[in-house]
Amino acid sequence: MKQYYQMGSDETRMDINGSLESLSSEKARENQKKYGPNELQEEKKKSVGMIFLEQYKDFLVIILIISAIISGFLGDAESAIVILIVITINAILGTVQTVKAEKSLNSLKKLSGPEAKVERDGIVTQIPSREVTVGDIVILEAGDQVPADGRIIEQASLKIDESALTGESIPVEKSEDTIEKEVPLGDRVNMAFSGSFVTYGRGKYVVTGIGMETEVGKIASLLKTTSEKKTPLQVNLDQFGQKLSILILILCAILMGINVWRGESFGDAFMFAVALAVAAIPEALSSIVTIVLSFGTQKMAREHAIIRKLQAVEGLGSVSVICSDKTGTLTQNKMTVEDYYVAGRRMAKSEVSREDADTKKLMFASILCNDAKNVNGEEIGDPTETALVTFAGNCGMDVEKTREIYARISEVPFDSDRKLMSTVHETEEGTIMLVKGAVDVLSQRMEQIRKNGEEKPMTDKDREDIAEMNQEFSRQGLRVLGFAYKKLEGKKGITAEDEDHLTFLGLISMMDPPREESKDAVAECIRAGIKPVMITGDHKVTAAAIAKRIGILKEESEACEGADIENMSDEELKNFVEHISVYARVSPEHKIRIVKAWQEKGNIVSMTGDGVNDAPALKQADVGVAMGITGTEVAKDAASMVLTDDNFATIVKAVENGRNVYRNIKSSIQFLLSGNFGAILAVLYASIAGLPVPFAPVHLLFINLLTDSLPAIALGLEPHRKDVMDEKPRKKDESILTKDFLLKIVTEGLSIGVMTMIAFMIGYTSEGALLGSTMAFGTLCLSRLFHGYNCKADKPVLFKRGFFNNIYLQGAFLIGFVLITAVLTIPALEGIFSVTSLSITQLLTVYGLAILNIPVIQCIKAIRFGVK
Repeated sequence: MKQYYQMGSDETRMDINGSLESLSSEKARENQKKYGPNELQEEKKKSVGMIFLEQYKDFLVIILIISAIISGFLGDAESAIVILIVITINAILGTVQTVKAEKSLNSLKKLSGPEAKVERDGIVTQIPSREVTVGDIVILEAGDQVPADGRIIEQASLKIDESALTGESIPVEKSEDTIEKEVPLGDRVNMAFSGSFVTYGRGKYVVTGIGMETEVGKIASLLKTTSEKKTPLQVNLDQFGQKLSILILILCAILMGINVWRGESFGDAFMFAVALAVAAIPEALSSIVTIVLSFGTQKMAREHAIIRKLQAVEGLGSVSVICSDKTGTLTQNKMTVEDYYVAGRRMAKSEVSREDADTKKLMFASILCNDAKNVNGEEIGDPTETALVTFAGNCGMDVEKTREIYARISEVPFDSDRKLMSTVHETEEGTIMLVKGAVDVLSQRMEQIRKNGEEKPMTDKDREDIAEMNQEFSRQGLRVLGFAYKKLEGKKGITAEDEDHLTFLGLISMMDPPREESKDAVAECIRAGIKPVMITGDHKVTAAAIAKRIGILKEESEACEGADIENMSDEELKNFVEHISVYARVSPEHKIRIVKAWQEKGNIVSMTGDGVNDAPALKQADVGVAMGITGTEVAKDAASMVLTDDNFATIVKAVENGRNVYRNIKSSIQFLLSGNFGAILAVLYASIAGLPVPFAPVHLLFINLLTDSLPAIALGLEPHRKDVMDEKPRKKDESILTKDFLLKIVTEGLSIGVMTMIAFMIGYTSEGALLGSTMAFGTLCLSRLFHGYNCKADKPVLFKRGFFNNIYLQGAFLIGFVLITAVLTIPALEGIFSVTSLSITQLLTVYGLAILNIPVIQCIKAIRFGVK
């Protein structure tokens, strides 16, 4: 079926309205009832209460809730309260994050302009944009926002900025001509699209789609159907929590059975089993991870990366592919002059000098035959024209004074048919006409060439040189403008017919250049094992040129267009993406498919972008990154992270932060699990050996609240290290509980458990179960505090400079040390904590056994790394 851009303007109007006349008010009302309002539909959102309740669906949380309920029934209100407080804090944090996250559709709705000018009943009237309907004739002028999609029926030098929708860096010159073949969105030059902006000229179009039927509406639909991904850490913690909970519950059930068999009452045995489960299950883990991620976000905010979703911090550390938009992300989103071609010689912008007469004349022409302005550093006008004005100003030319001296007398404005612009000025050489435009058009009208200050007849060789240089510029992705002039004899006014018999002045090439930091950032990505991929709506030649400059593209074969993947199956695309580094002229659907293909290959994918067209892919990606300065609100709301400096290099810093955060979270988990494992081993040994239970339930709760949480949080705030960028990204399906990680937990937990039971046996054999329990309790608490220093790094760090560089760990240790010492020495606390006061000798024994864990575990690490 033919689309409207493939139909003539009259044919389109007849197809929609059955008439070439503008809509009557009555017909407009009928259409409004038929098609609905011109606005984006929003899904019914979950209430805050429902979101809050959904936070309790986690398996680990359910187990803990059951434990709290049973504890309450059995009279242990303390345990129940502790458990419920911890999981409620987690639920509140999760709810706040979720409520903040879903704003994409609200921002998309803002793209509809507040008002629009339409023809109704043959009269131009201004109406709210939500009242624009299919069949309306909309009037467009420079500065207007396009309120709906439609087919252009009239235009005069109309240019529309569609970068937010297509990713193309320069405004699109519009035409009312029919396009016969099927073309991608960015090449439908006879269409206007909702949410884009008119930068130049004027025009009319007939509305063909409103609301959800516009291209912006299709993106809104994609956002609805695109699900956000859990980060590797979230997936790992979910799986880990389930496995660990089941294992601990089985172990607690066995111990409860042993205690009942040995003669304890069912209630006491059950209460101890619940207390052990609460101590062994790291229910504070989610809170600790959230706190560590929150501190990570503060550090990243200072480095120009605002995190909207906490999990993105860790997700960035796992990224193995960064799919980046070009315009405004890798480039400056600003056209700049690159080269001059004057008198048969190419000059880089650094070589251009006003001292040369021919070059100076070309520069004069570039600012006089130009409508752009630079007011107090703000560029106003077409991007290619502002680039010329800015460059001339940077070369020391006073643009405004030059325009004042050589004021414009007459002009023929640019239009897309002629592809030329001409202006007339009075100069020292007399009245001259300056002409600028497309090189291929100018070349047909040139008869002379200016060289060394003289006008000479243009030879075939001159024409060949100009054509060759134009092609060379184009191959490098540069936008080229040609300049010429003509002396006018006895006339001031001109028409398009006067644009002939011209003298060639030169060529000026321009481009949206890469950011200075982009090349180093790309190199850093590659060093860190991350594949950078450019995905843009711009032309292939332009995209490839930028990609080559910054190191993304090595071979031409690594670049393709959206049309190349249009008809590929998902399986074919999955095999194809590995060999491609640049995708040009892509649609939002293509972007999502590319991201999915990389994800299906087991990669963690980050997508960067700034436009509306990027939003669905930003949401589909594991970590979506939006530009804060040039980015649309839609892109920002769909993303997990926003760059306040729009700098690709900031992403590399964010990846480094993410990797360090993940490393620190693993250290926290290692600390929690090895300490918990030590406690379980001590209890298990006592049960098997027929000894009294070494801990009272209140002991386990004290350990859980004080000696677990504070050091674990402190380890999560360990100072970051640069060496993380020498590692390759971890695999998507790599579990936290690797064999190496489990071995560390077992060996370290064994050391803690052995020291704890030695303390228990010393106390038990000298004065009985209460002293044994007190010494075991003190040794376990202090062992875990000292163990925090063991968890700072995989390699031995004792006697190294960084051993005491974490002030948070020092603080956590000091608080824990003072509290446990108070419990062990102050008689008034004996009844509350089920302990007996220790003598100096007994206290020193506890301290000695606890601190012994540091040299033991450091030696184990030294042996392991020495063997390697």
